[in-house]
Amino acid sequence: MAGGEQRGAPGGPERVALKKEIGLLSACAIIIGNIIGSGIFISPKGVLEHTGSVGLALIIWVLGGGVAALGSLCYAELGVTIPKSGGDYSYVTEIFGGLAGFLLLWSAVLIMYPTSLAVISLTFSNYVLQPVFPNCIPPYNASRILSMVCLLLLTWVNSSSVRWATRIQDIFTAGKLLALALIITVGFIQIFKGNYEELTPSKAFNFWMTPSVGHLALAFLQGSFAFSGWNFLNYVTEELVDPRRNLPRAIFISIPLVTFVYTFTNIAYFTAMSPQELLSSNAVAVTFGEKLLGYFSWVMPVSVALSTFGGINGYLFTSSRLCFSGAREGHLPSLLAMIHVKYCTPIPALLVCCLATLIIMLVGDTYTLINYVSFINYLCYGVTIIGLIVLRWKKPKIFRPIKVNLLIPIAYLAFWAFLLVFSLYSEPVVCGVGLIIIFTGVPVFFLGVYWRNKPKCVNRLIGKHCHCGSVHSSGPVLMVCRAQLPLSPHQCRDSSKPSHHWHAQPSDPHTKQARCCLWMEILPF
Repeated sequence: MAGGEQRGAPGGPERVALKKEIGLLSACAIIIGNIIGSGIFISPKGVLEHTGSVGLALIIWVLGGGVAALGSLCYAELGVTIPKSGGDYSYVTEIFGGLAGFLLLWSAVLIMYPTSLAVISLTFSNYVLQPVFPNCIPPYNASRILSMVCLLLLTWVNSSSVRWATRIQDIFTAGKLLALALIITVGFIQIFKGNYEELTPSKAFNFWMTPSVGHLALAFLQGSFAFSGWNFLNYVTEELVDPRRNLPRAIFISIPLVTFVYTFTNIAYFTAMSPQELLSSNAVAVTFGEKLLGYFSWVMPVSVALSTFGGINGYLFTSSRLCFSGAREGHLPSLLAMIHVKYCTPIPALLVCCLATLIIMLVGDTYTLINYVSFINYLCYGVTIIGLIVLRWKKPKIFRPIKVNLLIPIAYLAFWAFLLVFSLYSEPVVCGVGLIIIFTGVPVFFLGVYWRNKPKCVNRLIGKHCHCGSVHSSGPVLMVCRAQLPLSPHQCRDSSKPSHHWHAQPSDPHTKQARCCLWMEILPF
């Protein structure tokens, strides 16, 4: 039932589900908001550094958008064929089984999303603090503290209301597009004035170094970080209104728009800066504003801060749904499969995503983190799209509202293989550590998930804090945490009647274990 909780049969246990509140506009905002975050303000330096020329850097940006478009078409088919929240994880689990799905989930929870959130949060704080420290890099501690405050604030917002979270996404997506529109407009004015020397063919392809194939692969990794997020709408499919119609529409609108914006933003950068100036800049957009906007140069750090603020919100929103889906499938602690019966938000999953990001913020160089996350991202994308081909073979007659030409996933996988092989060749340590972290999930899977007949003492330890309540999700039983307070039945609320009290006595077979199930009621959300 759209817009509300899904209920069980009359007289049966109540069901609480994630609400279907995301329409086409919000769906486009989620994709655009997740893609356009910190990447367009960080990655131009990394792409240019590895390509050795302006012209080749621009080609990398266009190709990056094309590859994202190919991948998003494949994900559109998977998203309407397997209409579950959880994105890559749900598809890989459905097609390849539990171990493959768990390894993808393991890498996402440990590396991909906390690292991406950390990079975006740190970019937010650096651009906010840049006007305060105009002649130097903002202090390390100040940057970290501001990043953490921003992350905690948005975690609270996402915990309180899906509608608030999506409204923030809508507003800040519009804001970041306006900011980039300002950069592009100023760039066009520069071109009309004749200030495009760096973009002429003779200068654009004047290489100051000859890039190897490995350098090109690393340039794609840096650029792909700016495009990461194109698959995020698939994580919230269950909250999407009419996903069979709105999922592909949102993809077809968003990816070309982002590619256009990214390409022309980079063109605008080069109308104001030489390659050497861009490579020496700590904040590309700030340098751009200082050179062209004069007294209004403060607009650029503010605009970037707004852009990254929306990016943090989008990553929190979608990555928490991945944790929720993993817990619901039994691959993560059942605590993370809980949703608040009043707000219908996965608060435990949000808190875990927040905590993991806070830890990542304290370690790591930004560009090394980008290489880590981009390599693992592409590895997961490729495995998922291989799954599309496998599903075509295993279940050829399954209903597919969208069915892409088989050449599209094949073309994507050809690029994917090139990128992974040469990335491993160029950065064996970074990529090797990423692979090691992924495969550390194998023993965890067999001990925590595959091993069903655990000793009673282990099961008692797990069950001490979580047990089955009277609230059910649309799949397995939704786990709710046992509160430590001796709550009476009237202190728990009926999930379908937020302003009324619990309607059953503790002796009711559906609620005798639920004497204190709604733990979120004691938290100030």
